[in-house]
Amino acid sequence: MDSSHNQNHWFEPIADHLQEAYLRYAFTQNTEKEVSHIVSSLNLKSGDRVLDVGCGPGRHSLELARRDIKCLGIDISQQFVDLANKSAVEEGLEELVVFERGDARDLRFVEEFDGVVSLCEGAFGLQGGPAALDAANLMGDRSVMAGMAQALKSGGRLLLAAFSAYFQIAHASDDSNNFDLMTGVRHEVTKIKDPVGHEISADLWTTCFTPRELWLMAQMVGLEPLTVRSVHSGEDWSADSLNLDHAEFLLLAQRS
Repeated sequence: MDSSHNQNHWFEPIADHLQEAYLRYAFTQNTEKEVSHIVSSLNLKSGDRVLDVGCGPGRHSLELARRDIKCLGIDISQQFVDLANKSAVEEGLEELVVFERGDARDLRFVEEFDGVVSLCEGAFGLQGGPAALDAANLMGDRSVMAGMAQALKSGGRLLLAAFSAYFQIAHASDDSNNFDLMTGVRHEVTKIKDPVGHEISADLWTTCFTPRELWLMAQMVGLEPLTVRSVHSGEDWSADSLNLDHAEFLLLAQRS
């Protein structure tokens, strides 16, 4: 992968502070159910190979490996990559899953994977940052999706989570969030704790999307969109339609 973007992403110091404490947050608590959805949605079977883009400490990839599915996890945070590889070794899964530091905007895989996932805003939607109107940032998410599409084998499927612009507008009374109507970027100032409880204030920027945007972007990068539905990581992935009350959309698409 090209290293042109591989430094100074705004998320890196946040991951460095969180370390394994990331896995204590509520949105990480339904890993087994989410992976069952992944296996079913992507039609995965034993021996298939999956690319996990923005894998964090590797919770989805590790669970897939426990089900005899091979995985490569990519994350911008070396801290998270190290934690994930350590977990793989401790569980004896290192022959099935490996984690590498890389930038999701610079994926260079070509038709190597049976499935690709990017979940819980692991990479897609995190390109806005404080300079959301900069052209490089605006094109960042398209680059992420294009790289994931290129990584798929013919017939392979993509499962991708993105924050819902509908949810942000419907719940705009929450004063802790600042949603920019022009850029679609949600800016949140929140408190995060490291593994020993030391708390710092952190700025989070997440680009939010409409179903139409996700559908059209998938088509632009050569995918056939299949469904977009509303979900909420850590709480509810069971909805089979769109609504205003789930914080995320889940796009399922296929490489023809």
